[in-house]
Amino acid sequence: MQLPPKVTDRAFARLAEIGAGDDGQALRVAVEGGGCSGFQYEIKLDAPDDEDLVLEGEGQRVVVDPVSLPFLAGAVIDFSDELIGARFVIDNPNASSSCGCGTSFSM
Repeated sequence: MQLPPKVTDRAFARLAEIGAGDDGQALRVAVEGGGCSGFQYEIKLDAPDDEDLVLEGEGQRVVVDPVSLPFLAGAVIDFSDELIGARFVIDNPNASSSCGCGTSFSM
């Protein structure tokens, strides 16, 4: 069995800051074909679907659809607030290479 992705306290705290859960929204992390390395992440606020894996913390939810789940096995979903900008980031052990944009990867 594959390990589900993990969500850091910092990512849950950021979702709480923006009030995502108050609006019934969750952070959706999906993997799609495309991008400069073959796959790309789609990260957005969305309503959870019945078949989604739901990761909960601090009253907030992060959801992953069943198609994206194998690509995110063991990944860590975090929130980074640096000089270059604040964004949700994914540390994915399945990615053999990634692109400088941080949203595209290959396996």
